Amino acid sequence: MRSTTLRLGVAALVALSLTACGSDDDGDTSDEHAGSDHSASSDGEDHSGHVMNEPDATPANELTDADLREGTFTLLDTAPPGSDAVAGDVWVAENSDGTTVTVALTGLAADTDYMLHLHDAKCEVDNGGGHFAFDPAGSDQPPNEVHLAFTSDANGAGTATVTNPQKVGDAAKSIVVHPAELMDNRLACANF
Repeated sequence: MRSTTLRLGVAALVALSLTACGSDDDGDTSDEHAGSDHSASSDGEDHSGHVMNEPDATPANELTDADLREGTFTLLDTAPPGSDAVAGDVWVAENSDGTTVTVALTGLAADTDYMLHLHDAKCEVDNGGGHFAFDPAGSDQPPNEVHLAFTSDANGAGTATVTNPQKVGDAAKSIVVHPAELMDNRLACANF
């Protein structure tokens, strides 16, 4: 009982400490997902059981029967200090199974948790705008949104793949990466 209470208390503190994906150009922090628990375990699953990394899945850029889009991450003005070496790519593939997204990044802090979300605007527009959602009035969690998570390795590299049974089409325009503990700091963005 004590262990369960402790875990619930920690989860509540984490949820309260996280804010949504960044701030606008005026410095106002968005409250888009206040109270949501976006933290993930090392296996890429959030605390509500949503899978945000499928290590055994075929990466999007290796799917042969899919329409593929890709992009390169660029640093955002909200990136935490010391992030200058961050680089990477995203691949978004759509086929009869839905949408598969794969990211690969380097130059990250070592052994650190990162979260990624598909966004509804290009990187140049409010650092990616808001989260992409299949149903804008629906949940801010998968499967209504596409989230990925990973823990960087000792060299600061990380990769993740996730598949959603729905197709994002042209409505999702970019992907944003955040340090999981600093969700208000949009680190990098890639258009695709």
